[in-house]
Amino acid sequence: MHSFLFFQQGQPNMQRVLIVGGGFGGLSVARGLAHKKDFEITVLDERNYHLFQPLLYQVAMAVLSPAEIAAPIRGLLSSNPRASVHRERAVSIDLANQRVASEHHVHEYDYLILACGARHSYFGNEAWEEHAPGLKNLEQATEIRRRVLEAFEEAETEEDPALQQAWLTFVVVGGGPTGVELAGALGEISRHTLARDFRRIDPTHARIILIEASPRILAAFSEKLSHRAMRDLEGLGVEVWTDRHVTRIDGERVEIGEERIRAKTTLWAAGVQAPALNQTLGTELDRQGRAHVEPNLTLPGHPNVFVIGDQAHCPGPDGAPLPGVAPVALQQGRYVARSLGHQARGESSPDFRYRDKGRMATIGHSRAVAEIGKIRFTGRMAWWAWLLVHIYYLVGFKNRIFVLLQWAAAFVSFSRGARLIVGKKWRFYPETEGEAEGEAEPPPEAVNPGPRSND
Repeated sequence: MHSFLFFQQGQPNMQRVLIVGGGFGGLSVARGLAHKKDFEITVLDERNYHLFQPLLYQVAMAVLSPAEIAAPIRGLLSSNPRASVHRERAVSIDLANQRVASEHHVHEYDYLILACGARHSYFGNEAWEEHAPGLKNLEQATEIRRRVLEAFEEAETEEDPALQQAWLTFVVVGGGPTGVELAGALGEISRHTLARDFRRIDPTHARIILIEASPRILAAFSEKLSHRAMRDLEGLGVEVWTDRHVTRIDGERVEIGEERIRAKTTLWAAGVQAPALNQTLGTELDRQGRAHVEPNLTLPGHPNVFVIGDQAHCPGPDGAPLPGVAPVALQQGRYVARSLGHQARGESSPDFRYRDKGRMATIGHSRAVAEIGKIRFTGRMAWWAWLLVHIYYLVGFKNRIFVLLQWAAAFVSFSRGARLIVGKKWRFYPETEGEAEGEAEPPPEAVNPGPRSND
């Protein structure tokens, strides 16, 4: 039987705010309502931690450990006695009756905020996920780390030269910031970190290929910065293939039309789509499954339902939907918190306006590109700017100190502090919605993250 116990203990005059998702957007709403006593807050998330996704690739590339880019949601909201957290996965939404069903309970609300983030899209080729994991959560990051490090270990013991080269060939699909950062980190690992660790193989001879379907990588950046990023990647030994479409991935090779690359390790960073929960809204969705929202971020016809972050199709000043990046979710979360405060006082709220503070992407050691308005810069200055921005937004003072020290050590020595192979090969990489027929056990490091005080 479904339970309604969670909301029966609140004060009768308090408004029930249900937040689905503990990422940047959802957490911003919850924190923004911390001092507003008219609201009782419930956060639903299938994981018990908030993840700083922009640094997730550094866990995958053995720079950081999972505990350094995540923090328990309960701990982050513990100072607010009116906020509760439930580790549950929302499966359907009943807008007419103002209810959200999880796997075990039904939660009623007065205000609903949907902030579930996004999952990877394989463009109808979901079978590729087993052979080319994406990078959206800690389980996937530790699995990618395992695959990359294991590839060098397998190459060290392989007698067949052809198979040895297959183990030393890495393909990254997708030339956006995540793909570029993964490819750059792979270049650093092979050219610097592992260069002297093996005896039978030369890691500096590893082949790293970045494949992008568009005419250039980092398409959201200026053409000049895109070309600079390509040169930086090539300086790390990365081959950049543009205007190429992957047609097959099977774990042994990657096919691009008639061309075949024999590679044991393929990583996916090519596309995203909104969570399946949007399908239960019964409202208009775009091609990526995002819900169209009003200028005040509410669903059409439902002024008490807000959709933010990667779940929402929210047009920017140029008419194109806002990108799925952390600053968008953070600003939308703060806006929703202010809007709820206005509604509680019987006031109206202005439409949401996104303030674009620029974009950055790191390519490797002292290599980055940054674009802030009309200001564009590269190299070490951009890398330091990228570092400071990410340290500033990283949740928890303890996290910031650990990450800063880890980066300082890596900067001086090119070392990797988390080069551990843990867990066994999985067939399932859990997405935010948990859409799979069976779940495999995650590696020990990803279970019960504990105190973790990550686009």
